[in-house]
Amino acid sequence: QVQLVESGGGLVHPGGSLRLSCAASGFAFGQYAMSWYRQTPGKEREFVARISHLGTTTAYSDLVKARFTVSRDNAKNIVYLQMNSLKPEDTAVYYCYLWRSQDYWGQGTQVIVNS
Repeated sequence: QVQLVESGGGLVHPGGSLRLSCAASGFAFGQYAMSWYRQTPGKEREFVARISHLGTTTAYSDLVKARFTVSRDNAKNIVYLQMNSLKPEDTAVYYCYLWRSQDYWGQGTQVIVNS
């Protein structure tokens, strides 16, 4: 069965960095694009970044472009989100996402950016 497990969240000061990881199992990871979304209380979940199955193509929300980098290691079945120059508005629960005939979501990892 598909499992997506996020990790790496935490509390950082504005301008700091975090690297999130999503460990995937239960499917052919290297055959599927993976995405990151985030959500804050009272708001809709929003797209953050996406990476193609081989890692050759990426897409980003304009809100994070030039600050975040998505990457993947298909040998380890992990997708990463490197988050630099973090802002308070980046505070959210970050979710790993897969579409494979249906939506699959991880449980999320909390990122708090606050002084």
